[in-house]
Amino acid sequence: MTELLECWVRSAKALFSQALSGEPELEEGFKDDPLTPSTEFLARFEGDAEGIISIFLPPDIFQASLLGEGTDQAEGWNELLREVAEAAVGDLLVRNGKKCRLRSLTALADQTPSGQPLRLRAVQGSWALWLLDTTQSRAATVESSAGQVRSAADSVQTSGSGEDRLMDIELEASLRFGCREMQLGEILNLGPGDVVDLDRHATDLVDLVVGDKIVARGDVVLVNGNFALRIAAVESPRLRLESTRCLF
Repeated sequence: MTELLECWVRSAKALFSQALSGEPELEEGFKDDPLTPSTEFLARFEGDAEGIISIFLPPDIFQASLLGEGTDQAEGWNELLREVAEAAVGDLLVRNGKKCRLRSLTALADQTPSGQPLRLRAVQGSWALWLLDTTQSRAATVESSAGQVRSAADSVQTSGSGEDRLMDIELEASLRFGCREMQLGEILNLGPGDVVDLDRHATDLVDLVVGDKIVARGDVVLVNGNFALRIAAVESPRLRLESTRCLF
């Protein structure tokens, strides 16, 4: 099992138990189930780990309300598998110092499963899942670069969970007062003294932005002669974590 696949399975076990109803468990190693045409989700990765991890889901899994009543189960699984893939590359960075990213996630119907067998057990039923891993570490990495990566990984404190170490990553945050679309000619004609009107009233809250995500809103205040933001509202933790995807 490759390092990235190990991270994928670890992330799937954690996220499946959180996102799916019926207290599901993801088990490895069964071999007695017949192969049935399945939907294949192809997660393509690039970076220090490159290739495809295919996840085969049997058609009857979409008939179970694992993602809640009234939910589009196929679309929900697509989003859940995307979150698992992005959590896996984060786990790979923390554990092994390797950086990669999810390039795309696509679905193909009526595919014959192959690879490593898994079983998902929940109150609603039990399903055979398969993982096919074609990822590998980038072969062009030279020995000196590999030594630097190992040294950097060894310098990380081993105490605490991977999530704890992620909390020390520094991100650039900026304040956004408003926006406006302008023609190129207008931009080129700007000069000292010109006024550009924005789409926000002076009394509206200001956005705190990380990456391309708004993580909080508040009022601009002065602290010791410097501008500061007094938080009035924050997004949910899940939406705030979306801003870290730019790291991977």
